[in-house]
Formats: sequence, C-alpha cells, structure tokens
Amino acid sequence: MSGDFSPDQKRYLEGFVSGLGASRLARTAAPARSEPVGPDAIHLKAQDRTVAAGGKLNEQEKIKRDEHPFDAYPRLVAQAHGNAAPKPADNFRWRYYGIFYVAPTQSSYMCRMRIPNGILKHWQFAGVADIAEQFAGGYAHVTTRANLQIREIEPKNAINVIEGLQDLGLCSRGSGADNIRNVTGTPTAGIDPQELLDTRPHAREWHFHILNDRALYGLPRKFNVAFDGAGRIPVLEDTNDIAFQAVEVGEGHGVEAGVYYRLALGGITGHKDLARDTGVILRPEQATWIADAIVRVFIEHGDRTNRNKARLKYVLDAWGFEKFLKAVEEKLGFALTRVPAEAVSPRPVFDRSAHLGVHSQKQAGLNWVGVALKLGHLSPAQIRGLAKLAQDFGDGDIRLTVWQNLLLSGIADADVAEVAAAITALGLATEASAIRTGLVACTGATGCRFAGAHTKEDADTIAAWCEQHVALDTPINIHLTGCHHSCAQHYIGDIGLIGARVPVNDDGDTVDGYHVHVGGGFGPDGAMARELYRDVKAEDAPRTIERVLKSYLANRTDTSETFVGFAGRYDTDAIRRMAESVE
Repeated sequence: MSGDFSPDQKRYLEGFVSGLGASRLARTAAPARSEPVGPDAIHLKAQDRTVAAGGKLNEQEKIKRDEHPFDAYPRLVAQAHGNAAPKPADNFRWRYYGIFYVAPTQSSYMCRMRIPNGILKHWQFAGVADIAEQFAGGYAHVTTRANLQIREIEPKNAINVIEGLQDLGLCSRGSGADNIRNVTGTPTAGIDPQELLDTRPHAREWHFHILNDRALYGLPRKFNVAFDGAGRIPVLEDTNDIAFQAVEVGEGHGVEAGVYYRLALGGITGHKDLARDTGVILRPEQATWIADAIVRVFIEHGDRTNRNKARLKYVLDAWGFEKFLKAVEEKLGFALTRVPAEAVSPRPVFDRSAHLGVHSQKQAGLNWVGVALKLGHLSPAQIRGLAKLAQDFGDGDIRLTVWQNLLLSGIADADVAEVAAAITALGLATEASAIRTGLVACTGATGCRFAGAHTKEDADTIAAWCEQHVALDTPINIHLTGCHHSCAQHYIGDIGLIGARVPVNDDGDTVDGYHVHVGGGFGPDGAMARELYRDVKAEDAPRTIERVLKSYLANRTDTSETFVGFAGRYDTDAIRRMAESVE
C-alpha cells in the first residue's frame, strides 16, 4: 500500500469497516443455542464447553470470540492510513498478521515472519532489506526460531510491510499470538553428510498446511513445532511442543527397519520442561497429519481460562501421555506405532560450532559457510551483500539457524576464500570466539516492554570482557533472556541469565540486572539450568560470568568435560564457592 486514499476511497473504507462492526453485532445477537459452524467452530465449541463447566474465558479468548482477527483486516488498513496505534484488543488481533505494537519501549510495530525450515532465497532476503530500509528501522534480526524480524515500523507502514512480504513470496501470518509459530528444521537439510532425513519437505508441507487452514489459528496458546533431521547443527527441537526427531530403527522390533521420525511432546523451556519421548515413531510422510491431530486435541482441551497454564505441557501433565495419545489416535482413525527405546539407534552427535565456519557438504566439492552475526543483527547493506554472495557463488539459499546466525550453502571449494573475504568486507565473519559461538540474546528492554534488562547490549559486554579474561578452549552456550517468556531459552544454556529489576535501595529504586543459572542443556544433555545467583546488577554480570567460567576450567575432570557435565557434578552451593574463590 502506498500513497493517500481519495475521499471516495475513505468513505468506502469507513463504510466497509462500519459494516463489519454491524455484522459482528448481528453474530453476537444470534441465538445462544445455535451450533457453531465453519472453520472457527472447533474453537467456539471449546469456549462454550469451558463456560458451560463454570469457567471464565480469559481476556484474549473474549477478544477472539468477539471478532476473529482475520475478519478485521480492513480496520488494520484504516489504522495504517491514519497512522494510528492500535488499542489493546487490536494489538492482540494484529499479531495474527505477524505485527506486534511494542510501546512503550518503541512506539511502533515489530514484524516477525514465517520462513519454513529457516530457508529463503537470495532475492527474498534482499527484498527484506528493502522493506526494512523503506518501511522500518533499517535493520533486521535473525531470531531463535531461525526466522527474521524487523522493528520500528510506524503504524502507517504496517500494511506496506505485511503486503510487501507477500509480494516476496514470504508472509508473517500467524507468527504471533495464539498460533502455530515458525516451523524450524535442520538448517543443513539436504546438504549435511550425517543427516538421516532432509527436513525441508516436511517443514514446508506443515507450513502450508497451517497457512491454508483457518481452524489452526486461535489455539489456547502459542504452539511450536520443529523437525530434526539428525544433522550436525542442533535445532533445539526438544524445546518445542512437538518435536519430530529423525531416528534409525533397527531390525527385530516389530516394524520394518529404517529411518523414521520419533515423536516427542510438551517442550516449553520457559516452564522448565523439554519435550518428552512418547515411544511413537512415524513415517516422515505422516508428520503433517499426526501434527494436525495433536493440535486439534490441544484446541479442544487446552485451558481457555488461565493463560499461564494454557500450553500443551499442561494438558499432558493433567492427562498423562497415554490418554493424550489415545485421543490423537481417535482423531487420526488409526493406531500410532510404538517401539521400545532400545529399538532406536543413538543420534549422530552434534557439532556445537558447525553453524560457523566452512564445512564440507554431502555434495562433493561444495561447502556451507556459517556467518557470525552480532547477536542476530543485520544491516540492509549486509543483507544485500550476503544475498549477492549466495546468488553469485552459492546455490541461492540463505539458511537461518536457531543460533541467530545464517549459512550460505553450495559454495565451491575454489570460491571459499573469496566468499570468506567478502563476508569480512561486509563487517561480518566466518569465525567467532568460544564465547560468541554460543552467545544468544533476545531483543531485551530496547524493544520489549517485558524485559528487565538490555540483553543484547549486555551480552556483547559480557562477551567482550570474557574474551579478554578467560582462555576458553571449547564453545560455551550463554543465553540472555529479558523476562519469563524466555525467548532466548535461558534454561537450556550452559549459563543462562534472565533479566530482573535489581533493588538498589529501600525506596524501591531498581537497575537492570539478572538472575544467573547454570547447567542447562539440550539433546542428550537435556537439563534445566539451576539458579546460581539472584539480583546481579548488569554492570557486575561480566565479572560474575568470568568467575563462573574460570571455576569450570579449574575444576573440570579434563579438557573433554563439557560445562554441563561439570555443572552436573556439583550443587549450586559448591559452584558458588568455586566461583567466589577465583582471583
């Protein structure tokens, strides 16, 4: 959308929006006993059952029931024309289109996209730079869901961004609010020498299944799905509500030997839970239909009253896995296949630094090159430069990772040095220190009203300090998240920091700070980090992390012991004593 509306267009739009309001009132006035029909019926019936059982719908459920966000697009257009900020109810509704009004931190929208498996084409990537430069703050971030987001979008440009992404063959639909979020998958899918499955077709099928079925919007709460093809780079699929994990099943277990997806459910690290193995395996081509059935059971039985208990984990906790899987089977119309744990071969090992640097692909003579970003930040010039490299030297793909960086794939052996030099010329790099390799941070208080600290800025400060004062010889995962939503997944970091307002006097004054956790992990090392320190001022965080890292180096069994292995051998009191004894 560009330019101003004519007077006739303004009158038409005002009348159209008014008509939508009258239609909504008419629906509200319909007989209470009428049976809901259409794609929203599954949600309306779930709400009705909640109320009939004596429950009270939470505010977001009332907003969805009053007017479905996808019925309100003309009002979003009208607000954009008037450069008007949304009222709270519409701020929730517009998240269905992938835009979040983030006042008071910024008087503007943030837009989050949908990029299945985190892979997009070079021309789409360059197009995002154009949108960010013309209609937003002139930068983009790679997120912890292998996604892109742009910020500082004035209300008048909301439609320009939404429709501009659609012009590129991208979209932002359903990337926020109570919907199924961006579908993640192995970033080296199709090119990884050790992968068991190429996750791209399965992530893509699920992506389009979601986009084209309105019944899959308006869940009790947000929902995450990930596909791990057993490649070298971790996908963190066990932090998702549904985790499809590629596994190899051997002979003699009642099923044909071969490669399947194993089904794990209930990951939500902000609530201290990783997805748990169900014992179910499935053929890869079944993934979309099984995911669909799982989501529909959740739609019908998730909590519509208490949003703090509205995730899939809490249905599983209340029902147990067998009852839940039985309900899924009833939806599917067939029994799920189960095998014992010993039927599944161990997963090929992760390489915690394979998202950076040059690595040989399964295609002879070709490589992927992992590009180190500064906590996910990219300027338009950097985006265009990387897109040009992908076009000229690679296979044209840009592969985003959950580690807030990206890969260029299909780079010929003979071109690696030239590509690496060009990346350096863009102000980026193909290598990073052991600290920065695993450094992750959410937007923080700079752009999020929930955050208790400026996580990206503090992460950079912590890394700069520790690079000078700690001689690390192995990658360490340090995750900084601004609030309890845990977008940066602090509970699975070797060291995890969650933003907090730290009291500085008896008058109620506070400063930025953190609670510090240690010992988190994922995959075979899956564990929830434990609190080590409370109320550490942001200015004291670098020295605090330095002491923790030095205590690890001084007390590990040998150089092969990981931080999570070290932390698992001691309680937090012992780790504190070690850290406090560091000179």
